[in-house]
Amino acid sequence: MIPPIAGRFVAGETPAAAFEHVRRTNEDGVNVILNLLGEHYHDRAEAETDADAYVSLIRDIGDTDLDACVSVKPSQLGIDIGDDVFRENFRRVVAAGDEHGVFVWCDMEDADTTDATLDAFEALAREFDGGVGLCVQANLRRTRGDLDRLVDVPGRIRLVKGAYDEPESIAYTDKADVNEAYREDLEFLFKERDDGIAVGSHDPAMISLAEELHAEHGADYEVQMLMGVRDDEQRRLAADGVEVWQYAPYGDRWLSYFYRRVRERKENALFAVRAVLGV
Repeated sequence: MIPPIAGRFVAGETPAAAFEHVRRTNEDGVNVILNLLGEHYHDRAEAETDADAYVSLIRDIGDTDLDACVSVKPSQLGIDIGDDVFRENFRRVVAAGDEHGVFVWCDMEDADTTDATLDAFEALAREFDGGVGLCVQANLRRTRGDLDRLVDVPGRIRLVKGAYDEPESIAYTDKADVNEAYREDLEFLFKERDDGIAVGSHDPAMISLAEELHAEHGADYEVQMLMGVRDDEQRRLAADGVEVWQYAPYGDRWLSYFYRRVRERKENALFAVRAVLGV
């Protein structure tokens, strides 16, 4: 059972619990991206089991009126085992999404997997007419070139700052440089794409920039934030008419995810301390 202290960031251990979270969140006008916790599998059976779980989850979402979709991780679907294993499992999940009318996102992981992830996304986005989205990371020096490649690919692009500790030779490591790269990449997306732009950020400056770029260029966009981070702002944006999606993980592998959230932000750490102390 997930303790309340971790329940701020995790939507439960089972699909039923995750669906209940989706219902509550939808009532506030916020849509939900469900992610089954699990990553870096080296056993093909584990990767196929999680792919099966996503197919089942997608079918169940399709049978409801919930405003929800899913997001998968390449290493969860077997990219560490082989690119072919990842592509096979990823295609199976996207095909299920196409059949049941449920959108499928693909997260981006460490830089060693970028090319294989891009290749798989582009192939499936064209095969399934845009029913899939991809996360790209502004901190990677290569990302501007990747966006050039993706500009005419159907589907959606989620722009994040990037959370992986990459070497300076391939990534911006200074916060100011990452912010500048994010701004430039976001401006490029709004100028070159008509829609399908997801602003994956909790940074008020980047969300405000997206509002300005939308007013200037007219491209449709959505804002994506993590469950448990700036929840009040998610609801405020939704009430103001912005399309908001909350990324909500679920599953029994919640402990490591919870500790990552606590380490990432001072506010999260303070929340955890207050919860433990009961203050």
